[in-house]
Amino acid sequence: MLKKPETLFVLGYMLLPLFALLSAIIGLTMILGGNKILGLIVLVVVTQVFTFGAFYALRARKAAMLEEPDAGK
Repeated sequence: MLKKPETLFVLGYMLLPLFALLSAIIGLTMILGGNKILGLIVLVVVTQVFTFGAFYALRARKAAMLEEPDAGK
């Protein structure tokens, strides 16, 4: 399932960047609300995991697209 280009497209361009944005908002809200340590952890670690996951999904999608034979030719 995670090898299909359509699934990787949804993950790389839609879901993981959205989760990264939401976790950044949550981290900043936590920092401004007074929970600085946990907010920094969410902001730095969780946001970066989603960001690098999106980059990984896009690279995997590109590799999967290059592997597929052309159906029209």
